[in-house]
Amino acid sequence: MAVNTDAIGKTYPPTHYAVGREKVKEYASAVGERNPIHLDHEAARAAGFADVVAPPMFAVVYSQPSMLPGLFDPDLGIDFAHLVHGSQEFRWGPLVIAGDEITTTLAITDISERGGMGFYVFETDSRNQNGETVCVGIWTNIVRTG
Repeated sequence: MAVNTDAIGKTYPPTHYAVGREKVKEYASAVGERNPIHLDHEAARAAGFADVVAPPMFAVVYSQPSMLPGLFDPDLGIDFAHLVHGSQEFRWGPLVIAGDEITTTLAITDISERGGMGFYVFETDSRNQNGETVCVGIWTNIVRTG
């Protein structure tokens, strides 16, 4: 089955995520973060932040919901049972702080086929309530097509 490249450039409706203090603390704790600005709002305030600071990879928490419509888009025909995560890259902007409102949009930036596998490249653009880009994610998913 050949991949459908017609969807390159397609975008999806934005998703919204309210960054909660306890979610940041739980995530930081789960990944073994020890810096108190991620775990203690008083320490974060003493360091000059309004609240706890999300660790960089918290980007997966607020951007991942935007990926689902793309992964399950019937126009793409991705066979989810044969999908593997190929890679991800991130470019970060301003820090994400508890209390931020993050809006993420998803676009399909490339679709190709090599060696009997489909390569689907998605890009997420996450912005805070001030319109600042806090993270751009590039997500490559590989699907066996043969």
